[in-house]
Amino acid sequence: MKDRGVHLQYSFEGHGQHGAAVQNPLFDLLLAVHEHGSIQRAAKASGASYRHVWGELKRWQDVLGEALVTWTQGQPARLTPFAERLLWAETHARARLTPHIEALRAELERVLAEALDGSQQVLTVYASHDLALPLLRDAARGAEKLHIDLRFAGSIDALRALVEGRCTVAGFHVPPLTEGAALFARSLKPLLKPGRHKLIGCTRRTQGLVVAAGNPLRLFTLADVAAQRARVAQRQAGSATRLLTEHLLQQAQVDPARLVVARTEDSHTAVAAAVAGGLADTGIGIEAAARAYGLDFVPLAQDDYFLVCLAEALEQPAVQALRRALLDPAWQQAVAALPGYALAQPGAVLSLTRALPWWHFRKPKGG
Repeated sequence: MKDRGVHLQYSFEGHGQHGAAVQNPLFDLLLAVHEHGSIQRAAKASGASYRHVWGELKRWQDVLGEALVTWTQGQPARLTPFAERLLWAETHARARLTPHIEALRAELERVLAEALDGSQQVLTVYASHDLALPLLRDAARGAEKLHIDLRFAGSIDALRALVEGRCTVAGFHVPPLTEGAALFARSLKPLLKPGRHKLIGCTRRTQGLVVAAGNPLRLFTLADVAAQRARVAQRQAGSATRLLTEHLLQQAQVDPARLVVARTEDSHTAVAAAVAGGLADTGIGIEAAARAYGLDFVPLAQDDYFLVCLAEALEQPAVQALRRALLDPAWQQAVAALPGYALAQPGAVLSLTRALPWWHFRKPKGG
């Protein structure tokens, strides 16, 4: 058996990457053949010659010691079952690692930014996984000369990072409920204090069931998911999407024990990748992640995505630059193009009790 190792490297380019994007020549080739159905069409789409693509595939076959393509008489070359499994496994691994890849990329970008321009402002943001925030980071860097050190974590973990002083701004999301939000209140109230913390408006997103193309299991509600014994990719504890799932189960009067949890994922893209790869039948996530993987989507709820900081931090130049970036027309257009996204008072400073109408506090005695 051949020895095989994974070598990591990175480069500085004139443009940035987002999400789980990590270039690898082998998987670029496999994906091209998979998407275009033949070596010839894959070569044409990538601007390379048939001979070059075939030569590279042969080289990788020698490295891996396994066949990557196969022929049938009169048919174009296809990926072998091994190559298909390898491609899907790598795609899913990258999707699962999205928060960590983004954090590493942000740290390297921060190092480069500080080396090139020591005067550039840096703002550390811990935030629940979201597809609009990397776009905001790009807008802030270009328009405001602000480097957002973006680190993805579950909503609760992001708020804890703010409370513990590990970041200046945190990102979290909650559905726009007027009542019946006991789960969210129990999780958020210990971490956020009216007057002490201020919200900054950002986006509203659609969340729902991520399902295979065509929705073959006919999953339209969480009751359907339980009745069909569908395999679920759930979000991790400490994420607001996990709280949303529990909230929706309560609303639907579905016992959580009836769900068949196949795996736990750390991001919306990882949930979508699990469904796309056949590792789960469904999971709750944002519409944009489902569409990115060519999946169908059944909307169940909307949630508001907020940024939050200490009230005194609003006067910091970096936070002011962040608020201006939220008003950047290019960023707002990019958000509008994301399926299931809408702007929700971007950049506006909001009080906790007004933005979260279910947030009730006892009045002091005699008050």
